[in-house]
Amino acid sequence: MKLLKLVPEDTNIKFLKVRVPFFILSILLTIGGWVAVATMGLNYGVDFAGGQEIRATFTETAEAPVVELRETLTALESVEDPIVQRFGGPNEVSIRVKLPPEAEGNPEFANQMTNQIVEAISVNHPDVRIDGVDSVSGKVSGEFRNDAALALLAAMMMVAIYIWIRFEWQFGVGALFALFHDVSVTLGLFALTQMEFSLRIIAAILAIIGYSLNDTIVVYDRIRENLKKYRKMPLPELLDLSVNETLARTVMTSLTLLVALLPLLFFGPASLFGLVAAITAGLFIGTYSSVYLASPLLIWMGVTSDSFVPQETETDIQEKKVLGKL
Repeated sequence: MKLLKLVPEDTNIKFLKVRVPFFILSILLTIGGWVAVATMGLNYGVDFAGGQEIRATFTETAEAPVVELRETLTALESVEDPIVQRFGGPNEVSIRVKLPPEAEGNPEFANQMTNQIVEAISVNHPDVRIDGVDSVSGKVSGEFRNDAALALLAAMMMVAIYIWIRFEWQFGVGALFALFHDVSVTLGLFALTQMEFSLRIIAAILAIIGYSLNDTIVVYDRIRENLKKYRKMPLPELLDLSVNETLARTVMTSLTLLVALLPLLFFGPASLFGLVAAITAGLFIGTYSSVYLASPLLIWMGVTSDSFVPQETETDIQEKKVLGKL
């Protein structure tokens, strides 16, 4: 039986022909991601924002009364700036409130605040069911944010150092730029959609870094092999050849991941939606950056056809002269 091939063996797509427009697009997407984060902000979950989160379901109501809940909670003296959002189904909500300074290190105060909120909601909505309560102090949430930022920076720097050692410094810079692009676009998507940004999303971004790195290394490894094999081939043509030769592997890897991610995205629990959505988006972003960022950057950073050919030392030249006289 003939095997199914999603990518023909003689594929010859001219990726590098449009490298300049796509590079400009990538720069704009990177800047746009950070502009969105700066202007719209991230919708921090309790992990990063601190406070009390109450997840509730209205068992006998088709849609949760978000506006009424917000008005009810605003009327409470102990509650400041309540955030009420649909979470999961139309009749499910997430209620987030800040904890006052006196609640720091005082679990009883937080419990009393939760009971007060639940009682206020139950008066007008007896069908409410509390599904869960999470509480994180302001100090702990600040530590979470700092640790998460350090984890992302450390991951990208270690990736750059690894590729620098394995290949050359230009490859390390190319990989670092591609990873920075992937993280920036992902953060921008979360700022635009205002999906909850929690520790789960940090795990998703680290997974994106790992996938993008894996794809970039596969392409870089083929580029290095072809640089040794085709000494006289122009670099843009060699990069196109390398990307096309690894295209079948890239497509199969991406499709395999999508087969696992799409059912979770559409039918999985609401608590995992942000995580799965981030990884799914990162799958496409990481593949794009490996092809249109990591590879073309090598041209602009001076990689040539003899980059991996050992340079002759003066001793080698003298030995050749001696052997030529014999």
